[in-house]
Amino acid sequence: MFIINSFKSLLLIPIYSLSITKSLLQTSLSILHNLFTNHNHNFFSTTTLVDHLLSFYFSYHGLKPCTINLHDQDHTSIHIWIPTHPTTTTTNSRPAIVLLHGYGGNAKWQLYRQIGPLSRDFDLYVPDLVFFGNSHSKSLHRTVSFQARSVMEAVRRVGVERVAAVFGVSYGGYVAYRMAEMYGEAVVEKVVVVSSGIGCTEEQRVEELRKFGGIDRVVEILVPENPKDLRMLMDLAFYRPPLAPTPTFVLRDFINVMGSAYINERRQILHELLTVDSGRPCPVLEQETLILWGDKDKVFPMFLAYQLARHLGKKSRVEILKDVGHAANLEAADGVNRLVKSFVLDSFM
Repeated sequence: MFIINSFKSLLLIPIYSLSITKSLLQTSLSILHNLFTNHNHNFFSTTTLVDHLLSFYFSYHGLKPCTINLHDQDHTSIHIWIPTHPTTTTTNSRPAIVLLHGYGGNAKWQLYRQIGPLSRDFDLYVPDLVFFGNSHSKSLHRTVSFQARSVMEAVRRVGVERVAAVFGVSYGGYVAYRMAEMYGEAVVEKVVVVSSGIGCTEEQRVEELRKFGGIDRVVEILVPENPKDLRMLMDLAFYRPPLAPTPTFVLRDFINVMGSAYINERRQILHELLTVDSGRPCPVLEQETLILWGDKDKVFPMFLAYQLARHLGKKSRVEILKDVGHAANLEAADGVNRLVKSFVLDSFM
């Protein structure tokens, strides 16, 4: 979904200045090995290259990947990036933040612009949601609650019992909100919701779906199987278009590499969210909540930000980002990161 932006940012990384540690060297060798032993494609995969560079970037900023088997009856497995040297159990501990992605690729592709700035002040925990990236399950559950439980259990398995904040973008915002509701302020201290249609009324839901051609068309766009739908998804996500159109072969490659697994499961998640889960009453959270929104969001209209804030009351705050679309955490990363840092650290100062 965020192919052009990923390429642009990664090309600006001063590779020559990196201090190549043993772990980074191992990551580099792994990248080369995977690129030259990729038997799933008959041509050089730009998506695979960027995905490995993103792994390198996460490693450079002090994160390492791990897989957490939850040992439940559904054999749920969560892939999560965690601090290489966590401070949670030390006397000089830093606040822990869980970052949750939305639809379109895995956690690396959607949250990479938060990693560098936020890793300076926080211990970051960045999972792939179930049926995204390398997280999977045999469960038949497609609910937001199932995602919230799975993420929290994975975070606990790596030694974190309490997080300073959970940060969720779009669908990840629903999961973040549910985590806050389920576990309370004693476990999840604060919440950051970015461009997420939480609290949308039934009438509003029907109207928004109608504008996009109905629920089936929404599912086709959010779980694209062809370049045309992926291009539509990118157009909806960003207010400012890329300098040049993304070539069709790059879009097709992205779908083959990032979007071919768990298609049915991700569609079922959307149907659950837009039908069954949408009728569930929206709870009032006890946590302080920061609501971030782009004023040019073409997926969830800006009035939903203020509507959610009114619902939550005085413990919530809205920040609107000017000339920014749905992917606010990418299109206005500096502003988002600054607001998140100030919001979370306020109680630690």
